[in-house]
Amino acid sequence: MGDDPDRTTGGILLPLRRPGPARTMTRRLGLALGALATMSVTVLVDRGGYADERDGYVSVLDAVYYSGVSLSTTGYGDIVPVSDTARLVNVAVIMPLRVFFLALLVGTTFEVLTQRTRRQWQLSRWRAQLHGHTVVVGYGNKGRAAVKALSEGAETPPQFVVIDSSPTTAQEATDDGHSAVVGDATRAMILQRAGVRRASRIIVAADRDDTAALVTLSVRQLNADALIAVAVRASENLPLLRRSGATTVITSSEAAGRLLGLAAQSPAASEVIGDLLVQGHGLHLIDRPVRPDEVGTSPADCVDLILAAVRGGELVRYDRIGKFVAGDRLIQVQARSLPPAQ
Repeated sequence: MGDDPDRTTGGILLPLRRPGPARTMTRRLGLALGALATMSVTVLVDRGGYADERDGYVSVLDAVYYSGVSLSTTGYGDIVPVSDTARLVNVAVIMPLRVFFLALLVGTTFEVLTQRTRRQWQLSRWRAQLHGHTVVVGYGNKGRAAVKALSEGAETPPQFVVIDSSPTTAQEATDDGHSAVVGDATRAMILQRAGVRRASRIIVAADRDDTAALVTLSVRQLNADALIAVAVRASENLPLLRRSGATTVITSSEAAGRLLGLAAQSPAASEVIGDLLVQGHGLHLIDRPVRPDEVGTSPADCVDLILAAVRGGELVRYDRIGKFVAGDRLIQVQARSLPPAQ
């Protein structure tokens, strides 16, 4: 359906809140009718000062008719002011109402056209700047939590584009300051509108595992290099998601179950794990490149607490790292920086 600002399938919602053309037209129509009513009452109050060529009497219908043709500057001349009072009222009241009505008519047309032009310009500018962003498929509890995790502790929060089939949920995303595309993320057209080809990360937080697999497959066909993180409910779907092109897959139900089991066994340990999951507070995990002075050393030689390394695209756990080599990326536990003592 084009890039219509209404909440329709495929529509792009930017984090802007302005009255739509329909609301503007309704408001201006009310003002126009108000001007017409005011002028009609003014004519009726002094109906004796007007002459009607047809029957010489100005009725209510005649007053409305005269007001309409006068406001529109048509002016047939069959009803005219003849008394000094009626002519004075025409100059002092009706003339300003006529100018107001014309300005209202022209202003309405101009505003609708400029709003549409502004909308197209905003979308074009948004598309031109859309690069290296993060696409979030599904803005439910998982999608919101993922956005929050990426934003917390970041000096420059990433740019997010949310895809959700619910117009209400998509509007919630724009209310949170993100751009949103309303539609089915399994369709290539919707993914393209979200700029998946130029995205650096895609987070798939769909409600169903089969939907997550289809979205992942479609995304990977459009973007061969992006990191794709997917959440699924059942662990038996892990192989399917990896074959579909997912970089990493989180089994949400089993992860929650493990945390519950850990909490039942050791509440303190579960709190530490929870602390690690919240960026910017207490302990948190960071992913950093190995420093030149660390090449050739082992995790035991580091002052930092290294949990794992990414080497050649593969995750190498602590006990198998051996010596760090150039190009390694280290997964490290870091404490939140405290402000200096006063």
